[in-house]
Amino acid sequence: MLSLLILLLNLTNHAFGQNPAIKAILTNKGLQYASHIGADWMQEKIGSMIIPDVRGGVHIGIGTVNYVLDGISVSGCDVPEPSVEFYEGVGLKAVISGLSISFTGNWHTRFGIITDGGSFDLAVFNVDVASVVQIGSDCSGHISISSENCDAKIDEASINFHGGASLIFQPFVTLFHNRIKAIIEERICPVVEEHVTDLERHLAEMQVSFKVNSALVLDVPLTNSPLVDSISLGLDLKGEFYSVQSHTDPPFKAEPFNLPEDNDHMLSLGLSEFTVNSASYAYFSAGLLQAQINDSMIPKTSPFRLNTTSFGPLIPQLPKLFPNMLMELQVYARDVPMFSFQADKVTLKFPGAVKAFAIQPNASWTPLFKLNVDSIFSGVIRISEEKLKGLMELSNFTLTLASSEVGIFQTAALENFMKLGMKISVLGKLNAKLEEGIVLPTMHHIHLVNPALKIQEGFVSIASDLDVKSGERESTSEAIYPY
Repeated sequence: MLSLLILLLNLTNHAFGQNPAIKAILTNKGLQYASHIGADWMQEKIGSMIIPDVRGGVHIGIGTVNYVLDGISVSGCDVPEPSVEFYEGVGLKAVISGLSISFTGNWHTRFGIITDGGSFDLAVFNVDVASVVQIGSDCSGHISISSENCDAKIDEASINFHGGASLIFQPFVTLFHNRIKAIIEERICPVVEEHVTDLERHLAEMQVSFKVNSALVLDVPLTNSPLVDSISLGLDLKGEFYSVQSHTDPPFKAEPFNLPEDNDHMLSLGLSEFTVNSASYAYFSAGLLQAQINDSMIPKTSPFRLNTTSFGPLIPQLPKLFPNMLMELQVYARDVPMFSFQADKVTLKFPGAVKAFAIQPNASWTPLFKLNVDSIFSGVIRISEEKLKGLMELSNFTLTLASSEVGIFQTAALENFMKLGMKISVLGKLNAKLEEGIVLPTMHHIHLVNPALKIQEGFVSIASDLDVKSGERESTSEAIYPY
């Protein structure tokens, strides 16, 4: 019953005192979907319920008949749709009304030296089960769940004996009828509590740092205790990327943001600027935002070559000082590129630089000049065909001469040339990739259904329904990674 909820909790731990960069809200609609999945789980668990042997004696006036009921197993189960609701300040409350379970087993009697035996059928009807699960945190900071209360009541029970002298034994059933009901009642709540305990143990063992790729690690501990009100469950996550080389915090903090609830969807997610900017900082601090460009990388059909001759119209003195030499460019970010989210728009400010070198006949490099290249990109992102797609444009491009070993030169012509190349080549390829789209990640077989993305001030929100594939539900307590 709790499987979908636990998937949301699997990636959490505590990092109190920080603003969250990722938020998640499970709505009542999502909880009801989880309860539907829970009915299948409940039926499976009850089907494997173990009932201990029942032993006792029945006084028949001339003595006592001792009996044993053993080999009791569940032969059928009818689980109605559970009623599940958020229990404000606690966690969840679930109620199942009208549950029916049938059993089969063997009976044995002894009266003095006389023994007998056979089989029996047992059925319990109108079973009501009520359970309260508390959601909180333990002393070590992990998310915790515990069974705060569970109660099971059986309204009716019937038992029929077969074989042996069962016709003689059957009239005495009412004498131990209540005991059989009590024993079965005692076994129902432990089934629920054992599953909660298993999930709690799993959560306590969960990792909260995940290696995204060869360069990045994502930390997603909780920054606050889970917030449960009457209509939703809210989770606040740290959502910070680090370089695998060093666990260094960026020189900026996550700003608070309010993720609106969308009760028309099962789940709402919010991703702040901090998360993507922490990834940018991790790449930058690891020295990964740089590239070497040489003439072999220029399309052979291009009339412009990466040599001093081609640069002559832009920097007249260059081919005179270094005639007909190949060039090499070092392109890098001179500071952390920063993303910002405004209403319906994403902006990226990229402070870059280019160092140019002439390649001498002896293969040595001679420094020529350094350019500061400041670019501002803006664009939109959307979800289409279960993919994240987008479109970017160059909003501003400024080129300035930072230093020169070939003398002062005007940069206006070079700026226009590089801006044109940026729009035609770089942005063209980038937008082609963005239009292809990036397949949305899944959370351990949980698939987003009809997700709606909205860019808001300081964060991006995604509201979505969910689908857990039926063949994959039974593995929901395994370790997961959402990327």
